[in-house]
Amino acid sequence: MSTSYSEDREPQSPEVQMQDIADLPAVEVIGRYAVDLLTVAAVQCGLAEDGRKGDLDEARKLINATAGFITAAAADLGDHHARPLRDALRQVQLAFREASHIKDAPGAGPGEKFTGPVN
Repeated sequence: MSTSYSEDREPQSPEVQMQDIADLPAVEVIGRYAVDLLTVAAVQCGLAEDGRKGDLDEARKLINATAGFITAAAADLGDHHARPLRDALRQVQLAFREASHIKDAPGAGPGEKFTGPVN
């Protein structure tokens, strides 16, 4: 857990950080972590703004984990919250497919065992 900083404030203690996290609704915590995972996966697919070369093996792992995470949480999130996460996941899956020189069979791409084939 990182320490939060502000220009006018001292670093927060771990106890304060834990209280801040504990006060968040579960749907917000799940959404934050899903977005973080998808962001790192997108960077590993080569989509970094700075042109950084990605690592598709790492991207595959992140996409698989995120697909399982979003799929497992979707019923509790409700469609209103789950839909944008599923859409973002699909975009990262498509970016992976585009970046990969060795094409996976339909349904065998990263996360597709949880989401179904992505075209």
